[in-house]
Amino acid sequence: MGAVPSTPRRRARPQETAEYLIGVFVGDTSYPLSSEFWQKLLELPLTLQWPQHRVVEACQIFAQNNYQTRHLAKILIHMVSCLQESASTSAGPSAVHMKAVNAAYISSIFLKYLIENSKSDNFEELYLSLDEDESIQNDDRDQNIVSFVMHGVLNYIGTSELSPHTHLLHHELLSFMIVAFSTQLCGSSPSLGDVHPFIDAAMVQESVLVTSVVRRLLLNYITRPRVPLNGALQPVFSEGRQSGVLQKVGSVAANFVLLPYYTFNYLVSSSGEGTSSPLADKSLLVLLVLIHYRKCVLLEEPLENKSESDADLNLHQKVNSNFAVNPYRTALETARDIEFDRVDVEGNAHSGPVVRLPFASLFDSLGMCLNDESSVLLLYSLLHGNSDFLEYVLVRTDLDTLLMPVLEMLYNASKRTSNQIYMLLIILLILSQDSSFNASVHKLILPSVPWYQERLLHNTSLGSLMVVILIRTVKYNLSKLRDVYLHTNCLATLANMAPHVHRLSAYASQRLVSLFDMLSRKYTKLAELRNEKIHKLKATSLEGESIVEDMSTELHIYTDFLRIVLEIINAILTYALPRNPEVIYAIMHRQEVFQPFKTHPRFNELLENIYTVLDFFNSRMDAQQMDGEWSVEKVLQVIIINCRSWHGEGMKMFTQLKFTYEQENHPEEFFIPYVWQLLLSQSGFTFNRAAINLFPVDIPMQNAYAEETADAYQTEELPV
Repeated sequence: MGAVPSTPRRRARPQETAEYLIGVFVGDTSYPLSSEFWQKLLELPLTLQWPQHRVVEACQIFAQNNYQTRHLAKILIHMVSCLQESASTSAGPSAVHMKAVNAAYISSIFLKYLIENSKSDNFEELYLSLDEDESIQNDDRDQNIVSFVMHGVLNYIGTSELSPHTHLLHHELLSFMIVAFSTQLCGSSPSLGDVHPFIDAAMVQESVLVTSVVRRLLLNYITRPRVPLNGALQPVFSEGRQSGVLQKVGSVAANFVLLPYYTFNYLVSSSGEGTSSPLADKSLLVLLVLIHYRKCVLLEEPLENKSESDADLNLHQKVNSNFAVNPYRTALETARDIEFDRVDVEGNAHSGPVVRLPFASLFDSLGMCLNDESSVLLLYSLLHGNSDFLEYVLVRTDLDTLLMPVLEMLYNASKRTSNQIYMLLIILLILSQDSSFNASVHKLILPSVPWYQERLLHNTSLGSLMVVILIRTVKYNLSKLRDVYLHTNCLATLANMAPHVHRLSAYASQRLVSLFDMLSRKYTKLAELRNEKIHKLKATSLEGESIVEDMSTELHIYTDFLRIVLEIINAILTYALPRNPEVIYAIMHRQEVFQPFKTHPRFNELLENIYTVLDFFNSRMDAQQMDGEWSVEKVLQVIIINCRSWHGEGMKMFTQLKFTYEQENHPEEFFIPYVWQLLLSQSGFTFNRAAINLFPVDIPMQNAYAEETADAYQTEELPV
């Protein structure tokens, strides 16, 4: 059993040798860890091409035999051995790098197929164990293979420096991690009792290792390393005249067994941008998977009453469960600026290892990459979880670096997913919770806003642009998405900003009054429709009662929205009137829109303040001796002059609205599916749609191709 199998012919061509060894790997003969077969397999240049149906056939045969051979477990162990040897090799390129790349790639192919076609919830089909007479050699750690493998992969990523010689191996290991973590795609929703062997193993690694992995993934994102193309990389996996892995069109994945799951188009830039870096992109996606994972732990026994419905049992488990600490999230949340460690200065050093990063470089990288949805999620994760990074952002004087991409994406909301719009709005809401931020954005003047098409915006403040874009998002939501949560976030941010508004532009001021007008017309129309329904149906039927109830609920929502807008206007008039003559002008110009609500019980107190302001400035206008007709400039001049004599007499002081963002109790129900949707759309990784239960997917007819071709070739065997 320990001998290496002989090749088909004495002088077999490399392609025949490779096909033979892969055939042995997927076959029914088990080769022990000590067999020379593994070295022969991993030393192959792997430059042959297989069509997709051959790949499917090989995977099917492997799935049938892995229970007996345990070859998946064995190649994973050899991968870790290669990584350990590679990490100890400081002399640059060597054959061990090639073996590690090949091991990671071959493992990914067959591991992915087994996960996609798993029938059990705990993925028993992986058979990640060895026979009793075998063990992981030269290792005194826990003999659990999954833990051994994840420790080896994470250790290499976290401790091995990135260089031209290790770039491909780092990239391949990140791809392996994506495959290994893809068990999450098979679950219907994150819930108690979920088994995800590899990601669960990643969660129990020591804190020093976790810290080094998070730091490396973030540094990859910050530095955005490009694939070396100067020829230095080509000989890395070559020996003598043997063709190297990178010698041809791409690499292992481009030539050997062309799986759709992985496209090595990274040897050329995917875009014309100088920031394109597949390694950085994949590092970010792996980091997002890690930091948003939540492992549910039951605090007490489930309901004993077996007759309880699944829904009741689910609810009981959620109420009586807790979540294990996610060390990767903790590492991200406790990351410190390498330039200035505030905690150490204060003498309250964080216990345990801390991720230290150049916050300035991270800030700049985020600003460059925010058109990418995964970067938006990283920014959210940092601002929400890491108080040091949030504080760093708030004191930056170039807030436009982050805010302009965010506002441009909201401007193009129709081209964005609803999830991305939520993330962008939550980012603005988190920032608006700080009064210094709200003051700063109005002092930063933008020479122009080239992407804004409706009108030319010259020398407008960043704060005014925020107001315009938030109001525009509300209007877009009203016409397209009709999402109450989105409305609330927009208005909450505007409310937080209102007391600190400074010299709001004429355009932004007009938009603010127009927002009230638009909501009031929606409210009035809805109230009329509801009254008509009540009159016609007279609530005589259950259906009629239901319709009226739904309309009443919607009317109540619009009432709340209108009140918030009035409170926003009130806050500007109460706390910042002298600094905002354009707001006063806009209110005076459209004062008729407030009249229908003057006696409304929910609005009358707020409108009293608005009419106090209107009465003051209208009387000053009436008293003004004016030759000729009034112009906008003349009206504004009168307003500016009289702002100096405004002392707020007769104004009622209301408690300032202060909105804060809080995550839901079970954020994993949103973030885990969202992260995997991002990963599937951005990484080049594809997964059998029929096996995805984490979120709804469309399964087009052509996706059945692999299964059909597998049936067609079921009687064939690989050459052995």
